[in-house]
Amino acid sequence: MSLWNRCKEGERMTYDRLVCANCAAPVNEGRCPVCRANRQRLQQENFLGGLNPMALIALLAVLVAAVALLAHQTA
Repeated sequence: MSLWNRCKEGERMTYDRLVCANCAAPVNEGRCPVCRANRQRLQQENFLGGLNPMALIALLAVLVAAVALLAHQTA
C-alpha cells in the first residue's frame, strides 16, 4: 500500500485520514482491532508514515539549515 492516497479533486492525503470500514472511525484513532492492526502495519511499512506533510517539510527545513550551518563553519 502506498503512503499517499488520492482523494477528491486530485488532492493527496496521508493514511492518517483513512476511515476504517469496520467501525467508520479514522484509522489513526485505533478504535477497533482492525484500525489498530492497520495503523501498526502502515507505520511499519514506512517509518515516516506517521508524520503529516507539514512535519516532513519542517524536518527537511531543519536538515537544510543544519547542512548550511555546517558548510558555513567549514568554509
